[in-house]
Order: sequence, then C-alpha cells, then structure tokens
Amino acid sequence: MPNLLFVLIVVFGLLSLVFFILTFVAIRKKKIIGTTVGLLVALLCLVLAALCGTITVATKGYLALTHEETAAVVAIEPLEEKVFLAHFEFPDGNKASYRLAGDAIYVDAHILKWKPLANILGLHTAYELDRVAGRYADIEEEIKNPRTVFLLAEKKPVDMFRLRTKFSFFEPFLDAEYGSAAFVDLKQPAKYEIRVSASGLLIREKEP
Repeated sequence: MPNLLFVLIVVFGLLSLVFFILTFVAIRKKKIIGTTVGLLVALLCLVLAALCGTITVATKGYLALTHEETAAVVAIEPLEEKVFLAHFEFPDGNKASYRLAGDAIYVDAHILKWKPLANILGLHTAYELDRVAGRYADIEEEIKNPRTVFLLAEKKPVDMFRLRTKFSFFEPFLDAEYGSAAFVDLKQPAKYEIRVSASGLLIREKEP
C-alpha cells in the first residue's frame, strides 16, 4: 500500500489530537466559537484518518496493475476422469495446490479502477485473484455433480470491492469495480498462465 496513505493517517491523526487539545483549552476558557471550530476540525481530521486507514486495510492483498501481466502460473495434473490437481505458482513465489472436479479450470478476480483523485494518493488500477473452481462442460453435471471451489484471495477484515458495492461514499474515489472470470477446458497435462489486464482475466497455455 502506498506510503503516502500511511503518512496521511499519521498526519490526520496528529492533527485531530492537536485540535481536540485546543478544543479542551477553549472549553476551559469558555470560548464557545473556539470550542465549536476546534471540535469540528478535530472530528474532520479524525474522519479523514479513518478513511485513509479503511482504504489501506480494504485494499490489502490487491496488486498494482499497470499493464497485462501474469497473476499466476498453473500446472494441471489429471488424476482421474473429471478430477485434476491445479498447482498454482504466484509472482511472489508462493505456491498452492487444489484438487478440482470438472472438465475445466475456472478462475475469477476482483479489479479496482481508481479515479484521478485517488491516483494522487498513489492508488491505481489493482487486482486480486478471488476464487478457483472446477467447471463441468455439461450443465446437468454442473448442477448434480460435486462442486469444488477454493479461495485464492487473502482474508481481510474489510474488502474494498465489497465496501464499494455497499456504500456510495466511495464513489468519488473508485471509477469502476468489477469481477472478471476465465476458464479453459482440460484434456491433458499442461501449464497455463493466468493473465490480467484492465479489461479482465484471460488464460493462455504456457509454451514449454
């Protein structure tokens, strides 16, 4: 998360403390106007600090996106008919494997596009892989057969994607927030790149 947001949290937090102290002094001196102004400014600074803190926590786990890039490399290992292992390797070096059922691998992600006002704070288009699942080609199998879904996103107290869908307060900061998904049919062992761009996800077979 941009250092500027952390700096703003500290600055607004300190300013709110200073104005709360000035408000207390004004109360002691029985200055009504000074008390009112000081309290309002202190509350405003406190709200701004809380807003910056919320954005910091809610975007934890999201990665900056400046162009089309690889979000993960997945090696497919068939186990039996309609059952396979998906071995994920992420850009940060972390690895994970998931046992999935179906004819295809399905991956979705959240993408956040910030407005110029937020760009000033160092916030730019960001993405986070959300889930991986097995997908059946036949809709009847999709309905009746076992479903396998796993979380790829980092668990967090609050998520900016969900905050934006619930509260219009963040509308001036976020230009767009949307989900994107891609899937590819599996017929044999293979390795794929899950790539992401500002327009969404795509899956390409990785050349040897």
